[in-house]
Amino acid sequence: MKITRATCWRQAIPLTRPYTIAFATRDAVELLFAHIETDGGHVGLGSASPAPDITGEDEDASYGALANGLKELHGEDPRQLGRLCRQTADRLPETPAARAAIDMALHDLLGQILEVPVVDLLGRCHDALPTSITIGIKSTEEALEEAQEYLDRGFRHLKVKTGTDLEADAERLRALRAAVGPEIAIRIDGNQGYDLAAARTLGPLARELDLELIEQPLPRGAEKDLRQLDGDLRALVAADESIHDAADAWSLSVPEADGNPACGILNIKLMKCGGMTGARAIATIAETAGMDLMWGCMDESVISIAAALHAAFASPRTRYLDLDGSFDLAREPAQGGFVIENGMMRPLDRPGLGVRLAGEQTP
Repeated sequence: MKITRATCWRQAIPLTRPYTIAFATRDAVELLFAHIETDGGHVGLGSASPAPDITGEDEDASYGALANGLKELHGEDPRQLGRLCRQTADRLPETPAARAAIDMALHDLLGQILEVPVVDLLGRCHDALPTSITIGIKSTEEALEEAQEYLDRGFRHLKVKTGTDLEADAERLRALRAAVGPEIAIRIDGNQGYDLAAARTLGPLARELDLELIEQPLPRGAEKDLRQLDGDLRALVAADESIHDAADAWSLSVPEADGNPACGILNIKLMKCGGMTGARAIATIAETAGMDLMWGCMDESVISIAAALHAAFASPRTRYLDLDGSFDLAREPAQGGFVIENGMMRPLDRPGLGVRLAGEQTP
């Protein structure tokens, strides 16, 4: 069995709901897509969402790397998954989103060939988990209105972007907790927007409002400051921008004198770590260190969201999902991958990632 065709394309997609985070406002995304075929008629799909401030690559660099990486697959046996993923990582060290697209397409392809879902190929640990849905930085009134919309759609875990103004953040979060009551989980994402002094105040706020977790309060590179937070607060922190690969995960997992590591939760994004292979390396460290896993995303296609979900459900330390990145795409080139009911996500029981190109979309 051989790979006979490997192609890619790019597509700019507006967002139905533009949003603001601590360092940017976004109203559109450019996604990249990978399509790999074999002489047996099997097809594997992958997708990338590059972002210079997150993955370190812009769309042009990522697309060039993706095209070059796919060329190297011609004539290869897709059943040699591990070798092909390692070689892709070696060839594309500076473009993790491009690597991720190839990596997930190869996993999808092998699942298709073996006629099993990727999650079962990797070793399923979970069947269904709730995902959060994100409220960007906006006025309290707008945040409450959006939260009610999400509750009406069945979501029970809300993630609120913060990090530009601590006082305004606290006011908005207090109003939100009062509006939604104690049964709804609220997590916050500072997107590196706080300094150490502000981050220290998040402990009392978390206790007051029963916050589920606090994502990346301090900038990447300030991990020493992160370790100065109280152990109880560090246990609530989910490292995001601070973790790109297994080496970062290893560094963050080293315990302090109080027995706690730098954070309690590692946030894995396939775009940061180069796909399912890199994600599983981080997940192994989390399992060894006894740390929890959160699986996040950017604005992404259902292809890469499905890949993250399959990897998450094959990881025993998975506790949190934040896989809402396809919800606000105005157009979606693919379909399938997962179902979501009342905020609960589960992968489809189909071979591979369970995704296919939608309508007349062709590579």
